[in-house]
Amino acid sequence: MNSTDLYSVSTQGPFIIAGPCVIEQRELTLGIARELKAISERLGLPIVFKSSFDKANRTSGASFRGPGMQEGLEILSEVRKETGLPVVTDIHWPEQAATVAEVADVLQIPAFLCRQTDLLLAAAKTGKIINIKKGQFLAPWDMENAVNKIREAGNDKVWLTERGATFGYNNLVVDFRSMPIMGGFGVPTVFDATHSVQLPGGQGGCSGGQREFVPVLARAAVGAGARGVFLEVHPDPDKALCDGPNSLYLDSVEPLLRQLKAIWEIVDA
Repeated sequence: MNSTDLYSVSTQGPFIIAGPCVIEQRELTLGIARELKAISERLGLPIVFKSSFDKANRTSGASFRGPGMQEGLEILSEVRKETGLPVVTDIHWPEQAATVAEVADVLQIPAFLCRQTDLLLAAAKTGKIINIKKGQFLAPWDMENAVNKIREAGNDKVWLTERGATFGYNNLVVDFRSMPIMGGFGVPTVFDATHSVQLPGGQGGCSGGQREFVPVLARAAVGAGARGVFLEVHPDPDKALCDGPNSLYLDSVEPLLRQLKAIWEIVDA
C-alpha cells in the first residue's frame, strides 16, 4: 500500500497507529510489529506501525534516544517488508525528510515542532502523508495554519493528531472538541491516547504517565469523531527505554481495539 492508497483508506474508515515509542532492538521491534500485523488481520482494522529512530526531545540528556537514522530506517524497512504494515516515524530536521521518505509511508512532525515552517515544507515536498502532532501549547483551531503550509507546498495528504494540552506543571488535559474542530479542516484526525496521559517531566529526569486512563480517553475520542487512534505499546512497558509509564501492554491492545471498533461502528452508522 503506497501513501496515496493509505491516505484514501484513512479518509474512508478508522485506523490505528501503534508501536513502541523508540526503536530499542531489532528483534523486539520486529516482534511487536508481527503481533500488530496479526491483530490487524484478526480485526480487519488497518494498523500503521510507529517507532522513532531518534527521540530528540527527551527530558534528560542521559535518556535513551534510539539507534539513529541509518540503523533505525534499516529496521523500519525490515518491518515494512516482513509484515506489510505501513510505517510512520518522526523527523526533526528538514534535511531528514527526503531520506526518511524513502522508507516511511508517513512522516510525523513532533508536537514541539509543529510550527517549524521549513520542517513542514520539506516534509510536504516528499509527497508522503504528513502527520502533524498538535503542540501542547496550541489551540486546535491554530492547526489550520500548519495544514495550509503543507497544502501550499503541493501536498494534500495531512493527518492532525491531538495529544493533550499543557495544564499547569507536569500535566496534560484533553479537549475533545479538538476532534470536530480539526476535522473541519478537511483532514483525518488522530487521537494520541498514550501521550495524552503523559506527565511531562513528572519524574524529574524523565516523564511519568497514567496508562490506566488510556482506554478511557481513547473511547471518548472515537466517540467525539477521531478517525485514528495512536497507541505506544510494549511487551513490558515498565522496562521500556522511553515513555514506559504511558505505554500500553502489548497484550492489552487487541481488547481495546475491539471496543474502539465497536464504537466506530456506532458513530459511523
